[in-house]
Amino acid sequence: MQENNIKGQVRQFYDQVGWQMAGEGLYQNARYEDLRPVSREYIHRCHMRVKRHLAKSGDYLLDAGSGPVQYPEYLTYSEGYKRRVCMDISIVALKEAKGRLGEKGLYVVADIAKLPFKLEVFDGIVSLHTIHHLPMEEKVAAYENLYKRLRPGRTMVTVDGWTLSPWMTRMTLLMRIADRLNSKQAKKLEVDATLLKEDPASIDDESVVEKTKEKPVGTFVHKIDANWLKKALQGRVPFRILVWRSVSVRFLRSMIQPAWGGRFWLKVLYRLEEWFPRFFGEKGQYPLIVMKKPESVEV
Repeated sequence: MQENNIKGQVRQFYDQVGWQMAGEGLYQNARYEDLRPVSREYIHRCHMRVKRHLAKSGDYLLDAGSGPVQYPEYLTYSEGYKRRVCMDISIVALKEAKGRLGEKGLYVVADIAKLPFKLEVFDGIVSLHTIHHLPMEEKVAAYENLYKRLRPGRTMVTVDGWTLSPWMTRMTLLMRIADRLNSKQAKKLEVDATLLKEDPASIDDESVVEKTKEKPVGTFVHKIDANWLKKALQGRVPFRILVWRSVSVRFLRSMIQPAWGGRFWLKVLYRLEEWFPRFFGEKGQYPLIVMKKPESVEV
């Protein structure tokens, strides 16, 4: 019964809040991302890390927990596939996804913990920010069952956030200091706008815009850490923990500012992540879990 309540909460959140338009082609759920121009290139390059691990072509790509396929980069994952199977617990999400994919997509309302597909039918699988919505007792089975739907020689990729990132924990004090500096700058801009008889909200300053956003309301999320995942999946499925993105949205909004050379520092960060993907995957905020199924051995 508790499981049904959790799934109902998640579905209701995305139907009524997460996948409702907030304006300018963005969903309410976009509040969980940093979409400022200063972070745009870095975010784009992190999104594209998923695609490099997928087969370039195939018949079916499963997008497990597809949402509305909300970012342009997400659409590129299935460019070389005949059909993209969008599966989600939210009917609103699938209607939005159909508006983007049209006849290229197949749309299935289903729970990621109870897959309605045949075994070894997909040439690629992605699951982005979805498994963290499952209760702990369903997580391992979700990974295993997705893997079973993958064809031999093909790859699946999942992305979720760690419940506690060792690196982000060490950055907490710096983020607090940066928040104070940003707050002082925002107040100064508000005073300047008053002197000029301008509406402070009309000033095109990213730090002010971020401070004035309404705080997002979330739903059930139960995240894990790298140690838990390694123990839980060891011997069950082959996997690698790499980096999708090492820093949190809070880090980006606090530390990455245009006036502080934000774009430059994100380029440096991205390069470090590329050099040390395993380190940043385990110690950073968002891991990219890659599972490749071996080729079938003919007897």
